Amino acid sequence: MALHLALSDLHFQPQQHIAFSINNASISLRFRRQLLYWFFYDVGSINASALGVHVHTALKLSKDRAGRLKISNITCNASIARMQAGFSGTLRKVYEFLGLFLTTGMRFVLNQQICPALNHAGLVLLNSLLDTVPVRNPVDEHVGIDYSLLSDPVVTWDTLDMDFRGMFFYQKAENQTLVNKGEQPEIKEMERMVYVAFSEYFFDSAMFSYFQAGVLTMEFQGDQVPKDLEVLLRATFFGSMLMMSPAVVDAPLRMVLQVVTPPRCTIRPMGTTISVSAVLNISLVPAEQPPVQLSSMSMEARLSAKVMLRQKALQVQLDLRRQELVGQAWAQGQPVTAPFLPAERTRKGVQIPLPEGMDFTKEVVTNHLGYITVGADLHFSKGLREVIENYRPAQPSKPSPTA
Repeated sequence: MALHLALSDLHFQPQQHIAFSINNASISLRFRRQLLYWFFYDVGSINASALGVHVHTALKLSKDRAGRLKISNITCNASIARMQAGFSGTLRKVYEFLGLFLTTGMRFVLNQQICPALNHAGLVLLNSLLDTVPVRNPVDEHVGIDYSLLSDPVVTWDTLDMDFRGMFFYQKAENQTLVNKGEQPEIKEMERMVYVAFSEYFFDSAMFSYFQAGVLTMEFQGDQVPKDLEVLLRATFFGSMLMMSPAVVDAPLRMVLQVVTPPRCTIRPMGTTISVSAVLNISLVPAEQPPVQLSSMSMEARLSAKVMLRQKALQVQLDLRRQELVGQAWAQGQPVTAPFLPAERTRKGVQIPLPEGMDFTKEVVTNHLGYITVGADLHFSKGLREVIENYRPAQPSKPSPTA
């Protein structure tokens, strides 16, 4: 009926445990009593209180085969100092006379139920909550992300450290693994409840995956080419066009911007930059005739990247900082304002692995040498009981009774 926690404590316990202790708690219970023996019938209730309840349980954390955080084992010790009981019904006086015997029995039965209940809560119910943490999910139709744990969690007296893979992959080559050459993050901040570190490897694997998918190519043709840029291009290549037939000269322009190597990310305390190498091909596309190439230029660009966290999504805002063009007769200083990376995907962001019903608050993003840390507090947007009930493992159906 009720549980009163006088003293409770949740703390880390090296090397892999979270310990939960309850001291001097009390439990209020109500039993329904019904006895039928030959012609003897008795019915009533028992209002009982378990006092001086002490429980210590330790949950061992590990990774499962899928690389997901799991509670793999529970150790539990429970004891009840004393029981009190009040009886009602036709034989109340008899039960009160046998009260010491009955309360001793109830104390023994209840004491045997506490640890099995906690084992079920941890190994079944809390693990069903951890099952909602994304481990290996698609980001879009081209790319997925792997958040699986590389090793069992490491617990100290004041921290719980988990080493996630944090790698994007091209879905048609999902078993491919990139060598991690990124700086190993070292988190020293302690102001927020949780910190997630992202090395250059995290961002490099994303850009490598999109490069593999072949989506880092932009094409502009005809009306898609801005008018002022079209005028500039036709003036730049006017001499070359004079050598062509009139039908070809008036043909629409086509610009194809293609990234030729996977972009690279550089993270420094003063900011984050993305380096891109691309080729810009400019040609005329006369109707029903092969394209006529006017120029092919190499492009080196650097983009400024601003990393943000919105609820559970890690977002990146890109801005062009500098570009260099090398090619035939080109007006220097004229920028090509085309997106180098799939900007709509970076704005949408990717989900950070958290259980269902849990969100980040008070987010803070900090740049370091070779990695970024995102610090935040945790907030339950849904009740823990509600989430567990939604994801509670289905109970096996019982066979229907036969006639």
